[in-house]
Amino acid sequence: MREFFSPAPVERGMKKWIFALLLAGLRLPAAGLLLLQEPSDPSPLLPPGRVPDPPPRIAPMPRPVPPRMPLQPIETTRLAAEVVIRDQVATVAVEQEVHNPNGTVCEGTFLLPVPRGAHLDGFSLRINGKPVEAELLGAEKARRVYEEIVRRSLDPALLEYMGRDLIKVRIYPIDPGSTRQLSLRYTQLLAEEAGLVQWTLPLRAEAPGARPIPSLSVHVQFESTLPLGTLYSPSHAVTLARRDDRHAALSFEASGFQPDADLSVLFSRTRADVGIDLLTHRPEAGEDGYFLLLAAPRLATASESATPKDVVFVLDSSGSMSGPKLEQAKRALRFCVENLNERDRFDILRFSTDVEPLFQQLREATPSSREEAFRFLARVRPTGGTAIHEALTQALASRPANSDRSFVIVFLTDGRPTVGITDENQIAQVVTGRGGAERDSLTRVFCFGIGTDVNTHLLDRITESTRAASAYVLANEDIEVKVSAFFARIKDPALVGLELVPPAGIRFTRLYPHPLPDLYKGQQILVAGRYSGQGRDPIRITGRLEGQAREFSREVSFPDVSTANDFLPRLWATRRVGHLLDEIRLRGESQELRDEVVALARQYAIVTPYTAYLVTEDEAR
Repeated sequence: MREFFSPAPVERGMKKWIFALLLAGLRLPAAGLLLLQEPSDPSPLLPPGRVPDPPPRIAPMPRPVPPRMPLQPIETTRLAAEVVIRDQVATVAVEQEVHNPNGTVCEGTFLLPVPRGAHLDGFSLRINGKPVEAELLGAEKARRVYEEIVRRSLDPALLEYMGRDLIKVRIYPIDPGSTRQLSLRYTQLLAEEAGLVQWTLPLRAEAPGARPIPSLSVHVQFESTLPLGTLYSPSHAVTLARRDDRHAALSFEASGFQPDADLSVLFSRTRADVGIDLLTHRPEAGEDGYFLLLAAPRLATASESATPKDVVFVLDSSGSMSGPKLEQAKRALRFCVENLNERDRFDILRFSTDVEPLFQQLREATPSSREEAFRFLARVRPTGGTAIHEALTQALASRPANSDRSFVIVFLTDGRPTVGITDENQIAQVVTGRGGAERDSLTRVFCFGIGTDVNTHLLDRITESTRAASAYVLANEDIEVKVSAFFARIKDPALVGLELVPPAGIRFTRLYPHPLPDLYKGQQILVAGRYSGQGRDPIRITGRLEGQAREFSREVSFPDVSTANDFLPRLWATRRVGHLLDEIRLRGESQELRDEVVALARQYAIVTPYTAYLVTEDEAR
């Protein structure tokens, strides 16, 4: 007899049996539940005490939220500059009005370029309709006070040092749709080169899409002790008016001005052959005075042809130089080779992982050797690492023994040493070590750094030790223009080994620059320093030109008391501080150097990495 069972009772019986076994073998927590799943279900049993997750809920559709509009940059609505240029000293007062186009309170941060060689005289912010002057504080204290005042919603402004040619200004608050006015004053010493003096007002905005300035005005007054010659602007259409041969005025006004170029002005003055000018300031008798010497002696050579020199061009062709950088550098070197004098000798070293010379020794700049150089440059391709040590070693070894020619190395690189010896001190030792170029009065190593990954510390050490100079070009700048302009300046012979000899009874101390650099044809030397003693006698500049001793002199007066030129103390202090900051950067910070920087900065109100200008409302002072 066959028995048939319905499926449902069988399944229920099996479930009860399994359930009973589980109950017998498990101790359940008081509040626990045990869920039994079908044996065919591969999911594991939940542990004791676990409450099953509720079934998933379907979230409601989110409510649409309007996107937050990005903040617009703070705009410059008015820029006005009032300038007085007395001989070669420019006093500049800039007023800038900024506007907040946003619907919320903003803090404005501005990076303001200050021309090289300028020193800041003052900074103020207009609060409640009145200009409030800044005070100089320690950088950390100024920053702390500024941030405390911001939290109290008062009106501070902070001006900080960002580099030798850049300052940062922070202003708070700038209310929605409102404007704030700030003022900046600085004094700048202008250099003369090839008989021309250049003054530049930084206007170009580096930010892409910079908006036009609704109102721009620049007024410049010229006052000269010598007759004014050429006076023009190569950058903008300015208005000129000459009152007499020693006084002139220049103006430039525009609406909707697009800040795509700096305003540049060139002028010349008629001077004597020797061209030595002296400015002094000594407010109290018995105290050391301040002086500024400006000299541009005419370097006429004995022969009609230029004095021959030896030049080695060293070109970095590592992989990081690929693209426009290498092509611009090659064109710049082509310009330099084309502009060598007939009796000059030269060579080109290409370096990356290895070093490849064009010639095995210096060769005269004949038409055939120049053509060979052009073909060599055309073949250069970017590849490999950066063997700076080996490149410098071979370049210095190129100089013939016992040569009395000036020996110039033009070194172009965009990176840091990555191949061979990479230690900075060992590389610098090639130039500065015993028997190196530092002890050679005729060797100069000029360095050009390209891009933002350059070891500026190393390049500056090299150029400083050889009385040369270094220059740096950003990746988006034209390398060809800078290198070509530099080589055009040093094309003609230099007065080397310069010494400044004071008049009898006068003693000079703390001269800057020190040591004095070479003086190339058409250039001017500017020396700031302290002096003691008094009298009127010739001051002398000595050096060597074409291997022959040369001397230039002019009778000048160092007075016991002089209240004129009251800008000289701060100008000298700015150069002294710059020298100390270079020492800190190149050789490391010491307490003695830091203390002197801070003391000079406080005494002469100079913005440094250790000091800053702070503007506050009266109740916050």
